[in-house]
Amino acid sequence: MAVAEPLLEFRGTTVHFGPVAAVRGVDLTVRAGETLGVAGESGSGKSTLALSVLRLLPRTATVGGQVLLGGADVAGLSWGQLRAVRWAGTAIVFQGAMHALNPVRRIADQIAEPILLHGSDRDVDGRVHRLLDQVGVPARAARAYPHELSGGQRQRVMIAMALACDPDLVIADEPTTALDVMVQAQVLDLLAALVADRAAGLLLISHDLSVLAGTCQRLAVMYAGRIVEHGPARDVVDHPTHPYTQALAAAHPKIGDPASRLAPHGLPGDPPDPTDLLGLRCPFQPRCAAARPDCATADVTLRPAGEHRQAACVLVDRSLGAHR
Repeated sequence: MAVAEPLLEFRGTTVHFGPVAAVRGVDLTVRAGETLGVAGESGSGKSTLALSVLRLLPRTATVGGQVLLGGADVAGLSWGQLRAVRWAGTAIVFQGAMHALNPVRRIADQIAEPILLHGSDRDVDGRVHRLLDQVGVPARAARAYPHELSGGQRQRVMIAMALACDPDLVIADEPTTALDVMVQAQVLDLLAALVADRAAGLLLISHDLSVLAGTCQRLAVMYAGRIVEHGPARDVVDHPTHPYTQALAAAHPKIGDPASRLAPHGLPGDPPDPTDLLGLRCPFQPRCAAARPDCATADVTLRPAGEHRQAACVLVDRSLGAHR
């Protein structure tokens, strides 16, 4: 079977805000029909990485390396080209729909906006109502304002907007934040199904490994702006290799598993100073219970850690993908 061409590629991508390094040399790929999850604590660089795709970062940000959409470097796109890509080629579901939606415009008008920008004005009302139906929002919501809808409905409206122009790639940045567990599951199932039906790519960002394990084919774990583990989502969650991934997985205990429990005080210490250049040394070393002296100086770029898996840890055995 032929491998689909990449929809999105990060090649050595970096993002700096002055002396602060938010993203440090990320390499990732998303292909058509594929869902890639990116996990990590707040401040790990997940959202910054996502916003770099459509040049939505503030002007104070400096992006290095490459971000490629369909093989084209985003940094080289003119404003006209970039405008044509946004919504139509690549769409984003922003974190916190209440803040992303315009509070003084009706729902129908907000969903119609990308359609009118990138398509024709024929049967826009019909298209809006079909989109609302697809995402499970009652047709009467078209005349409502965002504050008149529930949190789950607002998030579904954001998904409808993202799918309005049939993009090849959808980026969902913490799409289930502040939603209850049942609504979370519905929103994630909806995203996965709609993207699969369109054979689009999905980049799904969350701090919750359990959310990503059930939705994504592949999972990348970020810490201090770097990818520290990458592989099939279920393998990474069920059998984490990097100590940081193990700590994240332990924070989501499995019901009925006596070995799965929360650490009494979470991870000790704090993430590294974002102004620290770090070099190639491990940023997790000061907080790692398995650290050894050479962790502070050794090259911890990603290395083989099992079939189709990589981890950035000196303790990873190259042939077995296990800790020595």
